[in-house]
Order: sequence, then C-alpha cells, then structure tokens
Amino acid sequence: MAIRNTQLALAWQSKAVLLLVLPLTAASVILQGHWWATQVPVVAWTAVGISAIFGLVVWRLRAGTPGAAATGALITASLMFSTTNFPYRDSWRHGALLPLLTVFLLTFAATKLGKRKKEALGLAEDRKGRNAAQVAANLGAAALAAMGFATVGTVLAGGGVLWVGYLGALAALAEAAADTVSSEIGQVAGGTPRLITNLRKVDPGTDGGVTLAGTVAGTVAALIVATLGVFLFFPAHALFGRWTLIGLVACAGVFGLLFDSLLGATLERKGWLNNDAVNFLSTAASAAAAIAGIVWLVFRLRV
Repeated sequence: MAIRNTQLALAWQSKAVLLLVLPLTAASVILQGHWWATQVPVVAWTAVGISAIFGLVVWRLRAGTPGAAATGALITASLMFSTTNFPYRDSWRHGALLPLLTVFLLTFAATKLGKRKKEALGLAEDRKGRNAAQVAANLGAAALAAMGFATVGTVLAGGGVLWVGYLGALAALAEAAADTVSSEIGQVAGGTPRLITNLRKVDPGTDGGVTLAGTVAGTVAALIVATLGVFLFFPAHALFGRWTLIGLVACAGVFGLLFDSLLGATLERKGWLNNDAVNFLSTAASAAAAIAGIVWLVFRLRV
C-alpha cells in the first residue's frame, strides 16, 4: 500500500516528462515536416509514413498502449527529421531510424525472455505494454538532443553541428536499450542482485539493484546500438574515426545505465523520484556525457 501511495504521489513527474517531450516533438515534426515537404518531399512522406507504421506495429504487438504507440511514432518522426542530412544525399537508412528500431527489438526480446519467471516474481511488464509516459521517458531525451542540435545547426551553422546532436541522441538510445536489457536479463539470469551503493544483497526488482549478468547484457546492448548507429551515419574517414565514436557513445550509454541504478538506489528508494523521472534523467545524462566527450575531443584536436 505504501509503495502504491508513493507512486500516486509522484505521478506528476510522469506527466511532467510528457509535457516536456510531447509539445516539443510535436512542434518539431510539424515545423521540420513542413520544411522538408517544401525542399525534398520524399523525406517528409517517408518519415511520417514509416513512423505511423512503426506505431501501429507497436500497438498490434501489444508492446505499448495506443497512447504509447502514438508517442513512439511522434518521437520516431522527430528523430528521422532531425537526423536527415540536407541536401538529401543519403538514404533514410543513414539517420536515427535503424538504431531506434534496434532499441525496440532488443528491449522487446528482453522483455519476453523468461516471462513466466518474471510473472511468478511479480516483475513482468503490464500485459498492455508500456504507456505513453514510459515511452517519453525512455526516448524523449534522444529526440530533444537531436532536434536541439538540428535547430542550432540550421540557424547558426548551416547544419554543421547536426552530427553532435546525433551522437547525443545515439547515446540516449544506447542507454535506453542498456537499461531495459540489463533489468530484464538480470531478473532471469542474474541471480540475487546487489544494491549499487553498498553491494548488499536485495530482492529482485529492488530499485538500484544490479547483477553482473544484467550489467554485461546492458553493456552489450549499448555497444550494439552504438556500433550500428555510428557505422550507418558516419563515413569510414569520419572525424576521430568510427571506433573512437563507437567507444564514446557506448561508454556514455553505460554511464547512463549506472547513473540510472544510482538514482534508483538513492532518490527513487527515498520516494523523491519515480521510475519515469529516473529513466528520463538517465538518458539525458547519457546524451550530455556523449556531447561533453565530443566537445573535449574537438578541444584536444584544436589544441
């Protein structure tokens, strides 16, 4: 009862995440969609069409509620618009779509793995799938990072900093995949978790509890998303090299994963943050870490 009361008391945080993410992504889709429709119409209808189909698939697979599917479709369209180069030299395959789909496939598979055991422990995901706030908390930071740098690049640098926002978004997506995969695999194969702050044994599902198997699985998930995203977006002669960028994004994703567990073990356990707030802050931290890493690399290069 106490846990439920705490969840109800902190429900405003989930609404706050939605109010932060949805209006900005909706405005991004409308404005960028209109711009692309006047410049390269194929980009506009491709992004909107693929995003709508993706949302429909999510709903039909019961991976999310109708609201979650609509939120995911909106964020997908925003990410596609924000990570498409102008002029349209590259295929849509070179933007954030495929890394985002990879996150969905990894998390969907991890959620289904060992479902009976999770149900027995009372840790299985709701049969209706994720809700809109959960989707916004996991994917919203990626969309905000990408659209922010796309806007700055258009206004100030003619698109020259688009790739920085892309790396920030990619790190946020890597963290989202790592967090879910780590939790789901840890519950099935990780054994007894330990609290990240003091390494004491805790019950499965405890906020801030980590397992070695879960952490390794999460790290692999982050590396998969980072590798795919970098190889799709950056040419072989990319500044700093592809593997440097992959390492940067993957490390930022793992940093966010550990930050998520730290917030869970402290602020969430104390009843100051709910899970949606923790997820949003963790993905935002990953994006910030990747962007800070790029700034540091550019500074070293110029020095």
